[in-house]
Amino acid sequence: MRHLLSTRHLSRDEAVAILDVAEDMADVSTREIKKLPALRGKTVVNLFFEDSTRTRISFEAAAKRLSADVINFAAKGSSVSKGESLKDTAQTLAAIGADAVVVRHGASGAPQVLATSGWIDAGVVNAGDGTHEHPTQALLDAFTIRRRFFGGDARGRDLAGLSVVIVGDVLHSRVARSNAWLLTTLGAEVRLVAPPTLLPVGVETWPVTVDYSLDSALARPADVVMMLRVQAERMSAAFFPTAREYARLWGLDDERLARLDEGTIVMHPGPMNRGLEISSGAADSARSTVLEQVSNGVSVRMAVLYLLLSGEREDLA
Repeated sequence: MRHLLSTRHLSRDEAVAILDVAEDMADVSTREIKKLPALRGKTVVNLFFEDSTRTRISFEAAAKRLSADVINFAAKGSSVSKGESLKDTAQTLAAIGADAVVVRHGASGAPQVLATSGWIDAGVVNAGDGTHEHPTQALLDAFTIRRRFFGGDARGRDLAGLSVVIVGDVLHSRVARSNAWLLTTLGAEVRLVAPPTLLPVGVETWPVTVDYSLDSALARPADVVMMLRVQAERMSAAFFPTAREYARLWGLDDERLARLDEGTIVMHPGPMNRGLEISSGAADSARSTVLEQVSNGVSVRMAVLYLLLSGEREDLA
């Protein structure tokens, strides 16, 4: 594939193929030497204009396990802080000889611009742009769900018949957008739950159903409950009265956790606001996949970089 910018235009077969390659990459992590020579001689640049821990480290680990050379670029302390434009930064990366650029940016659409502008010939992976999308997070979430429910029989399977409830700050969440498209493409039923003030304009056009009450939504069976982080740093106004009220009405507390069906799993993209959108009991329970998501993220990003940089390239943007 040429770029990975969004999950919206991935077909079911393309998504399953990425997840299947990730299964192969996950097998590598069980070996004594957790390394493949697949991308030796390739250069991967992590171009991060926003703070990140999990995503940046995950991409770095993925590239290094494939034997690629890695350059980490953070906007803070770079020429960007002096006013350098995205175009100038991209052309600098092109001069260095970047084969792939993993970009995280606060402006929605920045990775698309980088991929289509002609400034750089490298493959581009969207690691989160504004409030638009975060495709590799959705892929690792789908990978985690598939493994939890199908185990060793996961290869080649989609998520048909599973029900996923996504709860919280949908308005500011690129994870919610990417998951809404990808999980639906893979056959899952997706339900969004949030206060009306935290739902985006046009959500009725998404392939999901919407509920405003978490208790009402959990009254129906759900295979997966995915809690979203309340992104206070993106909020320029009061979207709910108090943190206590949000936790009471839309947080996954111990009482709601106890009411879930026995097989229901609990997910969170991290970092978590414990006591706000999720209780410590829920986050640390056997149902929780939080640490699995971090581990699986490396396998999925290995798969994406491998498909981006090896063999014939095709547009998958």
